[in-house]
This record gives sequence, C-alpha cells and structure tokens, in this order.
Amino acid sequence: MSAGFPPEVVAAVSRHMNDDHAEDALLICRTLGGQPAATRARTTGLDADGIDFAVTVDGTEVPVRVPFAARLTERAQIRREVVRMYQDACDELGLPPRSAG
Repeated sequence: MSAGFPPEVVAAVSRHMNDDHAEDALLICRTLGGQPAATRARTTGLDADGIDFAVTVDGTEVPVRVPFAARLTERAQIRREVVRMYQDACDELGLPPRSAG
C-alpha cells in the first residue's frame, strides 16, 4: 500500500471531512492550500502524500492539493495529520482552534 489507501478508506475520509469538517477544510485550503479567497472546500481524495480538495474561488471550482508533512502509511495517521493541518491553519489566521472534544 505504498501509493496510498484503499478506495473505501479514501471515500470514508472524504465523506467524513465533507459531512463534519467542511469549515476546517476551508481554513486548510485558504492557508496551506494557497487559496485565501476560497469560499467553499470539498474533500475529493487523498493518498499517502497529501489530501485533495475542490475549492470555489470567485464562483469557479479549482483543485487544491495540500501535502502531508510526511508520507502516511496507516489510516490512523490521517486524522492526526488533518488535525495538524487544521491547527496550523488556525495559527496562520490567528484563530483559536476548537478543542478536539
């Protein structure tokens, strides 16, 4: 599984991000994804090296890829890495991150 994760894992993570963490994804795309004018973000996939989004900028949907800090090899690492990205995005914007409760 060196290239990534099985399709069912990618689909489950994407669905979870889109259903429960769309605002977090938007913050990540605005900062780490280099799209400060983005108004919407949708997770479209991921692999061992990064996570993919479709973001809306000026009414047009554009692809954004945000690389992970290191290559992931286990599903459990995905959550930790996305949380790290969210926290980094909050730091960059000067926002307090939500507690992971």
